[in-house]
Amino acid sequence: MLDILYLDDYLAIVHKPAGWLVHRTPLDKGETRFVLQTLRDQIGRHVWPVHRLDKGTSGVLVFALSAEVARTLGQAFETGEGLHKTYRAIVRGWPSDQGLIDHPLKRMPDDMRSEREEIQPAQTRYQTLRQGELPIAQGEFPSLRWAEVQLQPLTGRRHQLRRHMKHIAHPIIGDATHGKGPLNRAVAAHIGVTRLWLHAESLQLPHPVSGQLLRLAAPMPSDWTLWDAFSTEP
Repeated sequence: MLDILYLDDYLAIVHKPAGWLVHRTPLDKGETRFVLQTLRDQIGRHVWPVHRLDKGTSGVLVFALSAEVARTLGQAFETGEGLHKTYRAIVRGWPSDQGLIDHPLKRMPDDMRSEREEIQPAQTRYQTLRQGELPIAQGEFPSLRWAEVQLQPLTGRRHQLRRHMKHIAHPIIGDATHGKGPLNRAVAAHIGVTRLWLHAESLQLPHPVSGQLLRLAAPMPSDWTLWDAFSTEP
């Protein structure tokens, strides 16, 4: 059963667990947990995904209950217009206290079309919430520095947060595509959890029909507390 954060005649908003796919894909044939199919069966209605969260990401995920609403909200999620999204992540290293990442991103290969611009503007704000060290040697350094950051994407590009944090040399821990495999495996072995440490914490958006401002929040996953033992003051 999924934790449903909001449900009416137009929208179903859920707390996606880490490790679940949004929907079936031939790229991950061995997976058996899909949010779309589970939600459809749970509420007894067809649902349309409005946006995506990566398999490893947990948190707020929005579905429409009609194709028309899905199109309307899908455009808003791509441009970021009227939306306010907040994520939490655990990243390698100690970033500055706060900053704006203004770095254009190339569309992913499966998202390219002849009529579209290949390079899209992309912006992400970040703020460091806390930092710490893990007793994992990194080359000549005896420990691994890490930080918990709050991320606010101002645009909605594929893998934007993961690609932007890599761009500033603070990749999200557990990111198999944009991070470092040996580092991810060492952290997973030490912490005891293998996952992408990225959580869609909250979302504000205008209701596509009534215009009412919706504010949704997904509680931090319980495994996040594993980092408490290695935390220091930022």
